[in-house]
Amino acid sequence: MVNLEARPSACRLQAFAESIDSLRALGRRSLLALLGIVVGSASVIALLNIGRNAAEDALRTFKDMGTDTLVVSFPFSAQKKPPLPLTLDTQRIRRELAGISQVAPITQYSVSIKRDGAHSDASLVGTSAGLAEILGLELQVGRFISAFDQRGTFVVVGARIAEDLRVHGKPLQLGDALQIDHYLYQVIGIARSQTANPLMPVMPDESIFIPIEGMPRIRPSAEIGNVAAKIKPDIDLDTTAQSLKILLSAQLDGREVDVQVAQQLLEGLRRQADTFAWLLAGLGSISLLVGGVGVMNVMLMNVTERRREIGVRMALGARPRDIRTLFLLEATTLSVVGAVLGAVLGVMAAYVFTLFSGWQFSLSLLSLPLGIGSSLCTGLFFGLYPAISASRLSPVVALRDE
Repeated sequence: MVNLEARPSACRLQAFAESIDSLRALGRRSLLALLGIVVGSASVIALLNIGRNAAEDALRTFKDMGTDTLVVSFPFSAQKKPPLPLTLDTQRIRRELAGISQVAPITQYSVSIKRDGAHSDASLVGTSAGLAEILGLELQVGRFISAFDQRGTFVVVGARIAEDLRVHGKPLQLGDALQIDHYLYQVIGIARSQTANPLMPVMPDESIFIPIEGMPRIRPSAEIGNVAAKIKPDIDLDTTAQSLKILLSAQLDGREVDVQVAQQLLEGLRRQADTFAWLLAGLGSISLLVGGVGVMNVMLMNVTERRREIGVRMALGARPRDIRTLFLLEATTLSVVGAVLGAVLGVMAAYVFTLFSGWQFSLSLLSLPLGIGSSLCTGLFFGLYPAISASRLSPVVALRDE
């Protein structure tokens, strides 16, 4: 028996070689324990990377929609307040707040639309010409409403609503008449399909747009619901938002005004993404715990089968510390090999998943040290009890076993 404290490097190499031989002797049992660590490590790393890439893709999509927008809302007040007006002096807002390039009032209601027997439920949005620029709305054909339409019975139709209003396979066209309540509106534009901006209260594909001045025709008591604004480049969003809040509150006789900035929503989405990624990692760690139990089971069986060997080692001068170190080294070997193989498998699985999902893959730098480190800690933790059990065996009892 070699003392592990004499010539440390050589003895450690000998102990490592002995641990490899012992694990080989266990055969399939070692392989199953190793597989448990591999699956656990791969799960943690893969789920962390998948969660991170899913979140980054969502944030990238939101950024592409523009983070230079503001949305104003008017919270309900328990105090008796005069009703909100239907329109605002948008020219004055743009004149007094130089940082705002475009502003549009918004009011919307649910309506049913009919066209020669076809019908669809949609959100009727009363607004002004500036909303198209704020939303980044593109048209398949025609034009958006303008300041010259005012109370005219003109409508711009969202992409999904246009599909719903096909009649016998004939698509909706410019100039077609749509019945909204008891009024006929002429189609002057059909919008392209686009992803809804989560900051905006409007879903373009599910909406139809009319001049806000004509909204009382459909809803006599209509009032403004939101105000959307687009900010010029290199302008401080928070300062502009505060200025807009003060200006609108003054215009509306002290009415409470809330202004939401796209950047605030972006930060909230990022926090949610981090929480989601950690949740996935937590789910993956469950399989890692199962792998750790497998390591403990194999090591306990190993101790049971090698009682006479342990007794011989102790009789030749091995101390409990040496026996404990030997079995811990075996558990460590299983954990290291399993963690490294699991890391490779986890990264590959995450890459394939993101590839098929159409996302852009980026490796989460935290995933590798976390996945490998947690695998090592799990293996050592579950290997500690068998190692201590082996070190506490009595040499006399161990040598007596057949």
